Amino acid sequence: MSESREAVGFQPLRSVTSFSVIIPALNEEAEIAGCVAAVRALDPDVEVIVADGGSSDRTVDLAAGAGAMVVRGPRGRGPQCNAGAARASGETLVFLHADTALPADAFGILRTLLADPTIEVAKFRLSFDTRDGLLDIAARLMWYDSLLTSYGDQGIVIRRDLFERIGGFPDWPLFEDVRLFELARVLTDIHVVPAEVVTSARRFRENGVIEQLLHDFWLWLQYLVGVSPHEIARSYERRGAGLLQC
Repeated sequence: MSESREAVGFQPLRSVTSFSVIIPALNEEAEIAGCVAAVRALDPDVEVIVADGGSSDRTVDLAAGAGAMVVRGPRGRGPQCNAGAARASGETLVFLHADTALPADAFGILRTLLADPTIEVAKFRLSFDTRDGLLDIAARLMWYDSLLTSYGDQGIVIRRDLFERIGGFPDWPLFEDVRLFELARVLTDIHVVPAEVVTSARRFRENGVIEQLLHDFWLWLQYLVGVSPHEIARSYERRGAGLLQC
């Protein structure tokens, strides 16, 4: 007779990975509870952390009430995300904007992908919550990885050990996501998850699609030629553009 599983020290198979979803937020009371609830509905075992940058509205209370751990960080998505990562327990970190929704079965898809140990960092395909021909084209371009087409709006999925090896996000008020992908790209490929997140097109609705696309491209060009992200942010804050909002 074969020995029992207990007798040979059998242990149940563990999950491929555990996840911590980190959501940077600043005055996101309109979105944060729904965002947290949506992630928890996908997988109640996933750790959800809201990294607040000093909200003056009900963001913190609503996030905690929806079941998230709330941590505080210096204002700015980079520092806030780093503060959330420092408290996270998951083997894989998922950085998600408060106005972005993950696809159905996101964590099942990610567990399948991350069963391959060579996949260390990924982003989702992008779609917007507003149907617009020009936005649809822009979103489809984001399905590929490049310096111009990989951003935090798509969700950033990264194994903790790689995140720590590259030093996390830079302490920048913007382009922190572009830089994280740049640093990761030196060490490994950026994988594109074959499923779409849906992100808010509110900036495009408020400012106009063409105007916002041109504005974003102008910011990217300044970054590309070496202008400090801090200086870019200061120049637009002086113009009241509010780029430091999460």
